[in-house]
Amino acid sequence: MTTIAVLAAFVAVALVGWAVAEAKGKACNYHNDEAEAEALAKYQHAGDYQEMNIRDVIRIISTKGFKTT
Repeated sequence: MTTIAVLAAFVAVALVGWAVAEAKGKACNYHNDEAEAEALAKYQHAGDYQEMNIRDVIRIISTKGFKTT
């Protein structure tokens, strides 16, 4: 019986933590400041900028490893 109580307590704590994280995520908004926006604009203008989605990152970096030179 104590195993079920421990499991129930663990699930309850996990759900409370998840609810707090969701509330925090919805309450906090991220905005770029001017310096960061200028740095990104310079980087994009240089032609080296390519925004990747998660599939690109996994395909390029994770499966091929890091190339040194």
